[in-house]
Amino acid sequence: MPPLRLRDRDAITTKEGIIFRVFGYSHPSNAYVCDAEYAPAEIFRSSNPKAFRNNRDRVFYKFYEDEGWKFIQNNFPQYLILHEMLQKKVVGVNLHDIQRAKKPETELQKLIGTEPQDELVGSMRKVLDFVTEHSGLHIESFGVFGSMLHGFHHPKFSDIDLIIYGRENTSRLCETLHELYGDMSSPLRNEFETDEALRGKRWKFQNLTPEEFVWHQRRKLIYAVFHDKRNGRTIKTEFEPVRDWKETRSEYDTNTRIVQKGWVKMHARITRDDDAPFLPSVYDIEPLEILDGPKESTEAERIVSYMEEFRMQAHKDEAVYVAGNLEKVTTSRGNFYQIALTYCPRYYEQTLKVETCT
Repeated sequence: MPPLRLRDRDAITTKEGIIFRVFGYSHPSNAYVCDAEYAPAEIFRSSNPKAFRNNRDRVFYKFYEDEGWKFIQNNFPQYLILHEMLQKKVVGVNLHDIQRAKKPETELQKLIGTEPQDELVGSMRKVLDFVTEHSGLHIESFGVFGSMLHGFHHPKFSDIDLIIYGRENTSRLCETLHELYGDMSSPLRNEFETDEALRGKRWKFQNLTPEEFVWHQRRKLIYAVFHDKRNGRTIKTEFEPVRDWKETRSEYDTNTRIVQKGWVKMHARITRDDDAPFLPSVYDIEPLEILDGPKESTEAERIVSYMEEFRMQAHKDEAVYVAGNLEKVTTSRGNFYQIALTYCPRYYEQTLKVETCT
C-alpha cells in the first residue's frame, strides 16, 4: 500500500469518530499535525448553538477557538504528538491511528456528480460554474471543506466552503472576484462590503479594531456571499487557498529547534508575500522600529502566522504593525529569528495589520 499523502485541509477520522483537519504541510514522518474540528455526541457536547452537526446517521459538535485542543489534552492524549522542532506536544494523529482520510478535491467531484442534488449542492455548482466561466479555471482546481466535506451540511442553512488549489489559481480567482464584485449584476458580492458580518459579535482582539478587521478582510476578496435567486437565499461563500502539490515543501527537520525568546511589538516592512495566502502564512520582513521586545527583535526575518485571521493580511512593500512571539530558529545551516502568530495564552493580543488601514 503506498504511503498516505495528505496536505492542508485534508481530513482525518479516528476510531472514536473524532474528525481532524490536517494543518499545513510540515509534519513528522510518522504523523500529521492537525486541528481537532468535530467530535461525535457520544464523547463531546457543546452548548454553542452553532456547533451542532448532523449527517443523518450521527450527531457531531464542532470545536471553536481552543475547545479542540483542550478536549484532546484532557481526554485523548494519544492525539498529542511530539513536535521535535518545538520540543513540545501538539495536536496530531499518528499514521496507525488514521481510520479514514478524505481529500476535498475528491469529495467535491462526488458531490457535484450526485443526483439528485440538494439545494446547497445545487447552489455550490452554480458558484463553481459562474466562477470558472469568468476566470477560465477548471473545477479540478477546487475542493470542498467544512460541513459539506463531511455530509453535515443543511441544504437550507449551511454555507458554501470551497478550496482553491495553487498560487497561480488563487491569483486568477482573486482577479476574477474583484471584477465580479464590481459588477452590480453579479450574484457574487464581497462579504465584507459592509460590516454586517461582525454586527452583534463579541470582539476579542485587543490590538485590532473591528473596523480594521473589516478593512483587511474586504481586500482579501476570498470571502463572498452568493445570491441564489431560485432558492431565495444569500449564502456565505468562502474560497480558501491551499498549495498545489508541486508547491508543497516540508520544513519539518528533526535537527532544527525553535525556541521562544519573548514578546515583541514592532513596525516592519513586508519584503515578500508569496506565501501569504496559505497556512501557515509567511511574510518576509524588514524591521523598521522595535516598540517592545528582546534585543534580537531587530534580526527578525519573517512573520509566520498559523491564524486564519492574518492570512493575506499584508502585501509586499506595505508597512505593518506586528505583535507576537519572537522565536529563534536553529538549523544545521545557521540561525534566524521569526515572529510567530499562533495558539498561545496571549492569542488575542497578537496582531498583524497594515499601518495605513482605514
